[in-house]
Amino acid sequence: MFRFKVDNAGFQSFIFHGRPAFLYLSYDLEGVVKMDLNYMNVLNSLDSFIWGPPLLVLLVGTGILLTIRLKLLQVFKLPKALKLIFKAQNAGSGDIDSFKALCTALSATVGTGNIVGVATAIAAGGPGAIFWMWLAAFFGMATKYAEGLLAVKYREVDAKGEIAGGPMFYIKNGMGEKYKWLGTLFAIFGVLVAYFGIGTFAQVNSIVDITKMTIGLDPMWTAVILTVLVAAITLGGLQSIAAAASKIVPAMAVIYFISTIGVLIFFADKIPGAVETIISNAFTGSAAAGGFLGSTMIMAMRNGIARGVFSNEAGLGSIPMVAATAASSSDSPKEAAVRQALISMTGPFWDTVVLCAITGIAAVGSMVSHPQEYRGVAPENMCFVAFRELPVGGEWMLSISLTLFAFATIIGWNVYGTCAVRYLWGEEGVRVYQVAYMFFAYLGAVLSMELVWGISDLLNSLMALPNLFCLWMLRGEIATDCGKGTDKTSKKK
Repeated sequence: MFRFKVDNAGFQSFIFHGRPAFLYLSYDLEGVVKMDLNYMNVLNSLDSFIWGPPLLVLLVGTGILLTIRLKLLQVFKLPKALKLIFKAQNAGSGDIDSFKALCTALSATVGTGNIVGVATAIAAGGPGAIFWMWLAAFFGMATKYAEGLLAVKYREVDAKGEIAGGPMFYIKNGMGEKYKWLGTLFAIFGVLVAYFGIGTFAQVNSIVDITKMTIGLDPMWTAVILTVLVAAITLGGLQSIAAAASKIVPAMAVIYFISTIGVLIFFADKIPGAVETIISNAFTGSAAAGGFLGSTMIMAMRNGIARGVFSNEAGLGSIPMVAATAASSSDSPKEAAVRQALISMTGPFWDTVVLCAITGIAAVGSMVSHPQEYRGVAPENMCFVAFRELPVGGEWMLSISLTLFAFATIIGWNVYGTCAVRYLWGEEGVRVYQVAYMFFAYLGAVLSMELVWGISDLLNSLMALPNLFCLWMLRGEIATDCGKGTDKTSKKK
């Protein structure tokens, strides 16, 4: 059994059957909380077990099944979906227009996973991990479509007259009251992810590393500034967050896209070799060389899919909570659901197929050109090595992009956590949640990167399980509604 112990050094730990386990926190001279390797081994073991074959098969298998049932919708309907993004609907039922809903969703998904996540996937799984990120994103587009469709179809109007939706609602309303407990479980996991996973820890941790490396700012000051900025935006509610996201997301995407294309141009002659390396290593693994650890196909697959889920959140169930709030003036509820589902489907395309692709190719191209420069480089700093190749301001452009990405994710995930808390405990719980969210945003500044990413992967998997189960159970309904709603949507100009 577990018992708490404080040893002579003042370290805190849990004792499991006479041996220290799971948590062992210590403060270094800079005030950064670190975790002893014995406990990281336990966390890594849990990660490896949960992110083993069963969950990988469930995540990718759900996407494959939906791709088949929806008849390659993500290929044939992608052009139409991209057009719908720029035809935001402001009228009808819903709290925000569809473009702001997508920007809010992208603000939460386009974060450190697009830069640091890609680098750590390469470091742990080799270049082949990028291929598995792409593949997971392709099938994840079908998963995102299904989530968006169910979110709008089964959304409700709460006591305040505002739209409420997400997996907890389509589990309860779509699968029946007997599964309401599963929706509650999803909401609990959602709050935990917002507090300890994607929402705060990983993002704040990355911003702290950037500001310390570029301008030498003390982590405590970074944490204070971030907490104040997050509070200023999130306390205004969904409308305030959506307005901020609709400005931040396009700006950060343009800055990062231009700078990364600059890196690709610089390594233009290495691009074919980088793509070949990514594809070949996806099935063979890589030997230890340059920035790569010795890896196997399973390691590449595991890290690629895990980081892909962290990046685009397909199957996680987070995006439907915002997709449900999108305004729609469509004549048919099914048509409205399909319209928003198509828009939601573009999330993994922008996030992983485009942004993660150019990041991965730029990083691998740089590694192929200068493998010696990556030896001994920490995974989170690998992309900075690639961006140093730009003649002017490469590191600064990457730093600004990563800071904006991470900040946008923090405010976006505040929305998801708020939706989950409101479902569980009502408006009274939301007020407590908002205060606690500020605290955990601050705490993320003093945790080690390895601990942060380990916790994120673990919590992501727990949140995904109830949502994926529901998608499997409602797969026939999704396919039927897709056919009817898409036909009507296609007839409209």
